[in-house]
Amino acid sequence: MSAPETTPTGEAPETGGLSKKGLGAGTVGLIGAIVIGISCIAPAYTFTAAVGPTASAVGSQIPAVILVGFIPMLLVAFGYRELNSRMPDAGTSFTWAARAFGPWIGWMAGWGLVVATVLVLSNLAGVAVDFLFLLLSQLTGNADIAALAGETWINVGVCLLFMLGATFVSYRDMQTTQRLQYVLVTFQLLVLVFFAVAAIVEAVSGDGFDYTPFTLSWFNPFAIESFGALVAGLSLSIFIFWGWDVTLTMNEETTDPERTPGRAATITVVTIVSVYLLLAVAMIMYAGVGTGDLGLGNEEIQENVFFHLSGPVLGPLAFLVSLAVLTSSASSLQSTFVGPARTLLAMGHYGALPKAFAHVSPRFFTPGFATVVSAVVASAFYAVMRVVSENTLWDTILTLGMMICFYYGITAFACVWYFRRQWFDSVRNVFFTLLFPLVGGVILAILFVTTLIDSMDPAYGSGAEVGGVGIVFVLGIGIIVVGIIVMIVQYFLRPDFFRGATLSVDAPPSLRKRARR
Repeated sequence: MSAPETTPTGEAPETGGLSKKGLGAGTVGLIGAIVIGISCIAPAYTFTAAVGPTASAVGSQIPAVILVGFIPMLLVAFGYRELNSRMPDAGTSFTWAARAFGPWIGWMAGWGLVVATVLVLSNLAGVAVDFLFLLLSQLTGNADIAALAGETWINVGVCLLFMLGATFVSYRDMQTTQRLQYVLVTFQLLVLVFFAVAAIVEAVSGDGFDYTPFTLSWFNPFAIESFGALVAGLSLSIFIFWGWDVTLTMNEETTDPERTPGRAATITVVTIVSVYLLLAVAMIMYAGVGTGDLGLGNEEIQENVFFHLSGPVLGPLAFLVSLAVLTSSASSLQSTFVGPARTLLAMGHYGALPKAFAHVSPRFFTPGFATVVSAVVASAFYAVMRVVSENTLWDTILTLGMMICFYYGITAFACVWYFRRQWFDSVRNVFFTLLFPLVGGVILAILFVTTLIDSMDPAYGSGAEVGGVGIVFVLGIGIIVVGIIVMIVQYFLRPDFFRGATLSVDAPPSLRKRARR
């Protein structure tokens, strides 16, 4: 591994340019980056939580919504790839937005990424706890064991143990993370494909709950009844794709950092959409989208569709699905640490946060301090929310959709603006530096505004409200306002960053080329 390439104090040189942060260079290959990306998305966990509500919103058009939701993710991924090829930096959205738009927007992009991932960390730990007890209940045949997850002190205690284990692995070198994820992700994907194939076979053979013959009309987004239903479905589909950008936060640790992270992001997104489409088709064919006992439209099974369908589909092998979802949430819990830790590292390195965040473990070459802080905040958040209300925790996860649109959208627009002087240098640039990221950013901006408006209604989410306004709206706006307040405080404490002394706005590439001539 390479030695740290920072100044003796661990701070970025005051040149305004990009600089290394001391991470272990060349420790993650293409396959490793893809595996970690898939792990962070957690397909088994996200799909079992999202497929039911999606069916309620759009019926049998689940595949269509998945494809439409995939479009902005893919378009934004192209923008991420272009930015990464020009500026491979662990700060990703924070660094790129700062280089394109300046320190204020860059800081808020970093805030959006960190807050979103901390929210997910706490939720993933909670899901891992639930499925651990469900799995033990299935293996022992004792239903009382599953009920233990409802005991607050047991739930929080086991959750903290999961968080501690994930922090330990994340703190260590990236080789440890990769070796663990190879096993967990491979098992997860094999079980999902096995379940999907078994469900299709059962449905076609006449043993399905509500057999629905396959038709290509399921892939037609224009068959969705209303724009509101489409937006609701898209919000959920955005959630099930979130996490692929972790492949880019590792760019300073990958082999060939200018190309490998972008390729990994694209392959990750394509792999995930393929798995989701297979699962959606299988579930619709087997269970239908009605409100019957096993129908995807039944609200009583929507929090955990896999658990309710696994027994009828797989019989005595049903425990494999619970194990896969447990594996999914646990592996994602560990890999999700990668993103916020490296963003916080970059923010500390460039002077946007206290320099303690710039600390890199001299033994493992990982952002040790930032990893521990992320774990402590996520653990405290989960413990408090679990004690206050489980619904409150769910409302915070609904807020995640807004945060995803917020910082993904900023990054997409950063790509468009940064490359503005070379949009028309080639046909390729027209698509990859202008049209693709612009369309992706606009779609995410529309979803952000629409969700923000809809969430003002208390009926959006758990039904909780503050002064007649929905709690999801309050949380979303509250997170952004808190970010602005913290940013202003940092402005007075660390003015160099906000003056562009440590990370300045970068001149568009073509202008630099002309200047050299």
